Formats: sequence, structure tokens, C-alpha cells
Amino acid sequence: MTASGGARAGGAVRRLVRQGVAWGRDYAWIVGAQAAATLRPPAPDGLASGDRAPVVLVPGVYETWPVMGGLARALHAAGHPVHAVPALGFNVGALEDSAGHVADRLGVLDLDRVVLVAHSKGGLIGKLVLADPDAGARVAGLVAVNTPFAGSTYARWFPARPVRALSPVDPHVLALARDVATHARIWSVYARFDPHVPGGSELPGAVNVRLPLDGHFRPLDDPRMHAAVLDAVTHLARDTSERPDA
Repeated sequence: MTASGGARAGGAVRRLVRQGVAWGRDYAWIVGAQAAATLRPPAPDGLASGDRAPVVLVPGVYETWPVMGGLARALHAAGHPVHAVPALGFNVGALEDSAGHVADRLGVLDLDRVVLVAHSKGGLIGKLVLADPDAGARVAGLVAVNTPFAGSTYARWFPARPVRALSPVDPHVLALARDVATHARIWSVYARFDPHVPGGSELPGAVNVRLPLDGHFRPLDDPRMHAAVLDAVTHLARDTSERPDA
């Protein structure tokens, strides 16, 4: 083996070790975060004050909204009122049903020019809301974190139906992927290595932000992710306010 070949092999081994460690830390983080969210759930309206663009959180499958608590607090500290959608529960319903819950929440709260901030499956739900003629008119845009816009290959073999529904061959995922009309209103922010979305979260036509982070869940609690999401929310809210018909 040449010196350059050895260096490449060594680099590949180090990358695999780094990714393996990241995978373990990722699962440890989500188990702790979801346990805390279940045992000590915060009030869903506890961060609802603020004078900047309102934000609505849309968590991923088997997640409750407090899992996104660190991100929510960072947005609230920057002046954004942050709202949850309690009807989503653990977000195990069909995409269309979950999108209906989000749309209903926008109506109940009478929110306008709102930015949806979503994680994983939540990004697919947010994309459906954007495409809805009524609810979408209330939304400035979507910030999707580590979202499987083209599905996740791993989901095909998962024993639970709510996860298998995120497979790249699921007809609902395929139909949503073909609908590109809303992509200009989406910022996709994602980790360089996501063990749950091996194909990545890059979305053609959207603003794509790849961060030097590893993991699917743990990046939700990283200040670099918070800063990237806040930047996206700021841009989407500003773009809406500058439209002539806004």
C-alpha cells in the first residue's frame, strides 16, 4: 500500500470511529431528552411572548415538542414567540393528519407570517402545511432540521409503521418529494453525518445549510444549530415582510 493509500485508509477508519461515537451519543441524548420531556413537560405556552415573527415547532416521529426545548429557548431569547402543537402528541400519525393538526393550531392561535421550525418528520409535515391553500397563506416559511425529504432507506426495515411510513418508496413520501412548488420557502439545515437520514437532507431549490455536526437528534441542542436556525427564521420572516402584498 502506498503512503497516500495508507493515509486514505487511516482517514476512513477515523471517520467511521467518529461516526460510531456520534451514533451512540445521539441515542443517549434523545433517550434523556424524551425522558425529561415526558416526566417534566413544560407548559406549551410558556414561551409565547415576543415581538418578532412567531414560530411554531413541529417535532419528529416519537418526539414531543419539548425535545426541541433548547432550540425553542434560543428562538425565544431572540424575541420570537414560540408555540407548540399539543395535538401532535408523539407525532405517530399520518403526515396529512399531522399537517391538519398544525393547520388547526395556526387558526386557533390566529397566527400570521409564522415560521415553522421542524425536526425530521416534522419537516415533511411542514412542507404539507406550506402547500395547503389556507394554512400555507399564514406561513412565511419552513426551517427543517435533519429532514428526510426523499425518505430514509433505513425506515424500510423498521418494525414500527410510523417510521416505515418515512421510507423512500412510501407513496406519500414520493408524492411530497415530487411537489417542488414550496421549496423556495424552505431552509434545510442538517448535520454532515445523520445516522437516520443516510441520503442527506439537501433539498433542490431550497436554501441548504450543512453544519459540521454529527447526529440526528443531538444537534438540536447545539448552539451552532441554534444560530443557523435563528438566521433562517430571520431571513424567512424578513422576506415575507418585504413582499408588496405582505
